Amino acid sequence: MDRPRLTVDPMPPPDALTLHQRRQLAAAAHLERTRPASPMFHESTDPTLEFFYHPRTLSVLVVLLAGFLYVALYVDPSNDMLNTKWGLGALCSVFVVVSIVLFRDGPFIRPHPAFWRGVLALNVLYEMFLVFLLFQSKQSGRQYMRFFDPNLGAVLPERSYGDNCALTLKNVWDGIDIFVLAHSLGWFGKALIIRNHTMCWIMSITFELMEYSLAHQLPNFNECWWDHWILDVFTCNWLGIYVGMKWCEHFKMKTYTWHGIREIPSLRGKLSRAGAQFTPHDWTVYKWAPTRRFKSFAGFVWFAVLIMLAELNVFYLKSLLWVPPEHPLVIARLSLLFLFSLPSAREYYEYYSNPRCKRMGAHCWMLTVTLLTELLIIVKFARGEFTEPFPRYVVVFWSVVASLLVAFSVWQFVLKKRFGKGLRKHKTR
Repeated sequence: MDRPRLTVDPMPPPDALTLHQRRQLAAAAHLERTRPASPMFHESTDPTLEFFYHPRTLSVLVVLLAGFLYVALYVDPSNDMLNTKWGLGALCSVFVVVSIVLFRDGPFIRPHPAFWRGVLALNVLYEMFLVFLLFQSKQSGRQYMRFFDPNLGAVLPERSYGDNCALTLKNVWDGIDIFVLAHSLGWFGKALIIRNHTMCWIMSITFELMEYSLAHQLPNFNECWWDHWILDVFTCNWLGIYVGMKWCEHFKMKTYTWHGIREIPSLRGKLSRAGAQFTPHDWTVYKWAPTRRFKSFAGFVWFAVLIMLAELNVFYLKSLLWVPPEHPLVIARLSLLFLFSLPSAREYYEYYSNPRCKRMGAHCWMLTVTLLTELLIIVKFARGEFTEPFPRYVVVFWSVVASLLVAFSVWQFVLKKRFGKGLRKHKTR
């Protein structure tokens, strides 16, 4: 629950306050300012680096104004496009700085709570850009991409990986490109986010099935069977999941004994402690247990849906907005989404598993809105793009999957309990 707010009895006018009463008011104001975003996360304080946990608002203000002064005096005012980019960059910088100063802390305190407040600010900025894009036409949206790179705005040649599907060494070698590394890195990151081996494998197989189902819309999903299962699932995805889960096991088994840098006598120890600042302060193992109750099952399914949206949205967005897959904009979106997902998954798990947690944290809420806004953009811009209907086998397959999920939930959470109660009553007679 929320930390209790300090209540103070009605006070006389400020000039008549005693020293004790003034301290009470100051303590109440401090609690209100530092109250964490999630009611189940405690105050984010790391006593080992005290210097970095003192307020630096005036220092931030001086640095920000110095940057504005440099831009105002030394940037060429005759270049309108450059001025627009500098202006938008300054606008985003001010928003991030203000958010770092004013936002509440999230679930993580390493490397610093301010870092994760900045991540939340970037998520808000990305969501505002998506909302703006949602109200544009498809052609305008493609042209806006030229603001980031003048070479964008042209139709992309989509590469198909399913032209020659004979299982030969040459074909397999030709199928290996930079995206093999991207697969492994992606699933390494998702393992750190999901923190559950079984769920990682469910998501990995589900995504390959989604590629089969959407190959008629996105040509680069048209892969050979061995590309789907040998290269992707049992090589790249397995490697990423294996290494990621090993990292999770390391953090789970690690003994967290944090000492201040000043308490460490050797230079090597001080450097090691400084590097440890970028590792977790502690580690929470995610035990999803979807069959425990219906809320857990529904939450598990919704979490899986969000993961699939995060995976699929990027493919549709780059196809509809004509952005090449290797472009820095795509890489930036994936990197930002990874940062957004780390605290979001922690807050979602707290909401999912803790009955006392009655609301989602800010990171989780913001990322959910972001993914759904991306989906709305895709639905709007996809009009007239994907005219080929879904194959019959795809419709039948996912209808069966949905029916099995509904049937399982009815059996597990309704019929099984009733039969169990009836059986127990029969035995007691």
